[in-house]
Amino acid sequence: MIRGYLIKRIVTSIFILWVVLTLNFIIFRVVHPIKDPSNLILNPDWPVEVREKLQELWGVNAPLFPDQYLKYLYNMLTWQYGLSFDIPPKVISQEMAWRLGNTVFLLGSVTVLTIAIGTYLGVLAGSRRGEKTDVTVMGIGLLTWGFPTFFFQILFLLFFAYYFKINWGIQLIPFGGMVSYPPPQDPLGYLGDLLWHAAGPIITLTILGFGGWALYTRNLMIDTLTEDFILTAKAKGVKERDVLYKHAFRAILPPIATLIAMSIPGIVTGAVLTETIFNWPGIGSWYIEALNSGNHPVTQSVLYNYAFLTILANLVSDILYGFLDPRIRVGMRR
Repeated sequence: MIRGYLIKRIVTSIFILWVVLTLNFIIFRVVHPIKDPSNLILNPDWPVEVREKLQELWGVNAPLFPDQYLKYLYNMLTWQYGLSFDIPPKVISQEMAWRLGNTVFLLGSVTVLTIAIGTYLGVLAGSRRGEKTDVTVMGIGLLTWGFPTFFFQILFLLFFAYYFKINWGIQLIPFGGMVSYPPPQDPLGYLGDLLWHAAGPIITLTILGFGGWALYTRNLMIDTLTEDFILTAKAKGVKERDVLYKHAFRAILPPIATLIAMSIPGIVTGAVLTETIFNWPGIGSWYIEALNSGNHPVTQSVLYNYAFLTILANLVSDILYGFLDPRIRVGMRR
């Protein structure tokens, strides 16, 4: 039964989430703990009362199990996250909100572009197997896909931000940041300035990322175009474009949808190298800063978000697979 299958998948997902949450707690609070974050305070003149108040605020003076563990579960499951180990302590949910918006804007745009461009070129290459179009698309895609991200982005900045400015007096893209300082006051000017600063990371990540989608889609198309129902459609005189998109592409939608669902969690975790190189204030650079400084509540919050969305994406992709592929629905009823 479909209902039984869904219940089983949901219960399994909840159990996996609990396991991940527990491991996330053990790694940062037991295996690699900072038992007293107030020791990070460099000022020796701080009163003992202030340190004790901070310890109470962070909850590190309570027993590890069950007090800290239950409070940690409550903070994660309610998306409150607690307080960071900064001085003064910051509310993680507020700090995460604006950084998450920056990351989602950047990586969401990249994800949409790479999926659209890569899938289209993959369908085109798969329909012209062995021809110049196929060789060109796959050659460029494999070259960019295997190129080191940081090296390509540094060269991109060097050429379009520096050399153009020095030689021709034109700065095609800024060196980094999210907006100019001071930022434009009018909304349209601010949006244009934001897009100008986002152009570098979006373009580079799209160029480096479309090849994987193109290769995956091409291989699926090549296998599907040899199926009997495709040959039957061609024998009936169906137009080549309809055979390609209404029959072959529709048949490969389930694995494509699964891959799209699995790419969504990466949107909220940030691109560590890209955000660092382009000085983009997002989740990725914030996570690395927290990891290096021992700001465990922040690292736990970021990892929890990624784990939750990954598990949710798996669950959604399983459900979508059943709706997109009739054979899966038949299997459910059995």
